Amino acid sequence: MTIEILIVDDNADIRNILNEMIIDAGYKTRLAANYDQALTEINNKIPDVAIFDVKLDKGDNDGIKLLSYIKSKNKEVPVIIISGHANIEMAIKSLKHGAFEFVEKPFDQARLLNFISRAVENLNLKMQNKEYESKLFFSYDLIGDSKNILNIKDQIKKISLTESRVLINGPSGSGKELIARKIHKNSKRNSNPFIIINGALLDSNKYELELFGEEKENGSISYGALEKANKGTLLIDQVSEIPLNIQSKILRVLTDQKFKRLNGNKDINVDVRLICSSSKDLKNEIEFGNFREDLFHRLSVFEINIKPLNERVSDIPLLIKYFSKKICESYNIKELNVDENDTYILNHNWQGNVRELRNLVERVAILQPETKEKISNIVKESLKSDNFNDKITENSLSVPLKEAREKFEKEYLTIQLKKFNGNISKTATFVGMERSALHRKLKGLGIKEFN
Repeated sequence: MTIEILIVDDNADIRNILNEMIIDAGYKTRLAANYDQALTEINNKIPDVAIFDVKLDKGDNDGIKLLSYIKSKNKEVPVIIISGHANIEMAIKSLKHGAFEFVEKPFDQARLLNFISRAVENLNLKMQNKEYESKLFFSYDLIGDSKNILNIKDQIKKISLTESRVLINGPSGSGKELIARKIHKNSKRNSNPFIIINGALLDSNKYELELFGEEKENGSISYGALEKANKGTLLIDQVSEIPLNIQSKILRVLTDQKFKRLNGNKDINVDVRLICSSSKDLKNEIEFGNFREDLFHRLSVFEINIKPLNERVSDIPLLIKYFSKKICESYNIKELNVDENDTYILNHNWQGNVRELRNLVERVAILQPETKEKISNIVKESLKSDNFNDKITENSLSVPLKEAREKFEKEYLTIQLKKFNGNISKTATFVGMERSALHRKLKGLGIKEFN
């Protein structure tokens, strides 16, 4: 990629010297002779690096104004400020506004080229980080063939084509953030920011600052999540934890489509798609007085409900295969041979849901056991405290044999039905029963069949 540098200076001689010097160094240039030309160039296309003279045709601080303007467009652009009227106050001011470097005139060409080289290096590093983050962003997929997951995948396709606000409900670790990322990825906003704030992790005194940003006394601006997500998507995770006074301000933003920064007087208009997620039932939170009903209706234009992992057991073998492949690729080790039908795994309660399952697979990968037996031992040790078989044994010891057998059969067949996603034929084949006999058994045990 050829780096493009915007040079803004009202002195034609200096402009030409900079132009020739930078082209000789292997960069592409664009030139502007005054403030208005500079604005036009910036609005036409954001440069990779910029060099601004402080004093142009409209005032002593034109370069500082241009610096603030270009940073409002893209804060990652390295800007070098040059000035023939340099002083410490001016240097500090430019650096506070986000300048990469401040250079006095007459400037040493080698020194300036060194600053440009460092700016380009800084830019390349940020681009590499963004590329790495992008790979992480899209690194995991929504895996499963349960009716719940298939339905959610269909919902994502439909919702992504709209601008509707979305509320994602589900227990911790079930994949709510992943669903939000998939909606953003498949939407028209996918080339713009995806910003996350977590209502449960924010300092109670910093909600407004994190959401709306702040205008500081020195003139600098701290941008909040709403501005950072402009033209993109904002995910408010654990929205149930946002205090009521902040909920009212979020409601006002959704109503008015604008807000003011802290200590600011100017209305800020933003175009943001809002997605929220919650592990709590917001309808219950409304009843308890912890959540505003009017905000709930604004946020839940479309609701997605993801079930806990122990209610979609048929997804577990697919998730194990998927995580094994992904994690082994990441650690550059041979693929794991975890038994997807291990009863310790299928019968575990999975309070941490998909995240807990992924952690288990990663633990096995890190320990790199050599045999299936060693893998099985790691799984048993990891899940021992909440193992289904342990519960069955404990419960069975305190009841007569017939009742113990019925309890075991009921739990066993319920789990097998979940494992095969309610498919009676597959369940009957696995447990070694005729289809009609299984129907009778399920009815006799009071197990409700599902499709």
